[in-house]
Amino acid sequence: MARPGRLGVGIIGAGKVGAVLGAALRAAEHAVVGVSAVSEASRERAEALLPGVPVLEVQDIVERSELVLLAVPDDALPGLVDGLAKLGAWQPGQIVAHTSGRFGVGVLQPVRPAGAIPLALHPAMTFTGMSLDLSRLMDCSFGVTADAAMLPIAQALVVEMGAEPVVIGEGDRTLYHAALAHGSNHMVTLVAQASELLREIGVDSPEQLLGPLLRATLENALASGESALTGPVARGDSGTVAAHAQALTEYDDGAGGDILAAYLAMARATASRAGSRGLLKESQLGEIHKALGTAPDPNEPGPEGN
Repeated sequence: MARPGRLGVGIIGAGKVGAVLGAALRAAEHAVVGVSAVSEASRERAEALLPGVPVLEVQDIVERSELVLLAVPDDALPGLVDGLAKLGAWQPGQIVAHTSGRFGVGVLQPVRPAGAIPLALHPAMTFTGMSLDLSRLMDCSFGVTADAAMLPIAQALVVEMGAEPVVIGEGDRTLYHAALAHGSNHMVTLVAQASELLREIGVDSPEQLLGPLLRATLENALASGESALTGPVARGDSGTVAAHAQALTEYDDGAGGDILAAYLAMARATASRAGSRGLLKESQLGEIHKALGTAPDPNEPGPEGN
């Protein structure tokens, strides 16, 4: 016997996110009535995660669905929503949810004249597009945005997928997404750069060296915030910072890379935060800036109490 409130779900975009969320909704006993998949990789992903679900044209999916999940790239979302509105595809009472982190429900304005219900459901997780993502959903949160009256619907859908809803204001979506991208995407870049340097000096398995350090650092930072900060910048060890900058300058000149710029930018940001929280004396902060080859920003807050 079907559970009450089960919906016919259409997935537009069988990318890594769409296929996984479709599978999660199916596991909650919603019926996935169709999925759009253009590339061969998307078709294979849909077949693996949504077996038996027909691959349909976008307009056909919208016509058949009570809940339409738009899992497309951010830049493609406005045009898709508007184009379907011009075709008269949206329906009264239909739930239209997108998975973009950048947008709230404003981007779904074209569905409103038809009487459809706009929701923004963004999973704060990195996806592989494989079944292991389903277990990861159980430990992640979604940034949800909706009209006040419709917020319980958004929250219920997230809970049904096994995740935790976190309400994000419409005007805060871009800053919310920037925070996640800065923390997650840039972490990948930093790990890749650190691994490159270690391989350059003959370390065959950088992940074995970095793994325990990075995991401990992340856990400490999440638990203790900036009080977990260690290293030469936080200690005011300007000689070490200068040696790092020199070594990376020599390396990047030969490799034509981007590691020096990243190191200098992050070291300066770290120094600024350490200084404003009283971890560095004003003289130490000046020496760190000197070692980095940068002048302190006159608008930058100095050490607490100065």
